[in-house]
Amino acid sequence: MGEFSHHGLRDSLVFTHAMDVLVLIDKIDDLVHNARPVPLTDQVRVDREEIYDLLDQMRATVPEEIKQARWIVKERQEMLAEAKREAERIVKEARDQQARLVANEEIARQAERAAEEIVEEAREREREIRLGAEDFADDILSTLEVNLQKFLQAVQRGRDRLSGREDEPAEMR
Repeated sequence: MGEFSHHGLRDSLVFTHAMDVLVLIDKIDDLVHNARPVPLTDQVRVDREEIYDLLDQMRATVPEEIKQARWIVKERQEMLAEAKREAERIVKEARDQQARLVANEEIARQAERAAEEIVEEAREREREIRLGAEDFADDILSTLEVNLQKFLQAVQRGRDRLSGREDEPAEMR
């Protein structure tokens, strides 16, 4: 609100000075219009000092108006520059946010791929371990089977010997 009243004050000063120049021009116009005519010519007679005084007032007023106009232009340029900086900041912030979102999305995709690879590796490792355990168990069972067969053969031989003792020739006894 203060900004508007400040600009309003400045604008009214410019308007007042513009009015001052217009008033001075009107005074010169009145001076010429109400001047006494020079007989037999199209010319009029004016008070030189009065004209010079009005011209001096105009010279004093015009530079102030130019200063105020320059100030207004400068203010406008500063406001436009500030608006441009703000717009650039907003655009940069939006681009940075977009880059962060894209990066986060890429990180999520990479994490998902890595998780899938870990799960696949775990499944493969589990399969290898299971197959290895099955092979190991099969080897143990095979060895046990061979040992049991040998044991059974030994038991059978022992039984055969026991039963064969009676059938053994006398010389062996």
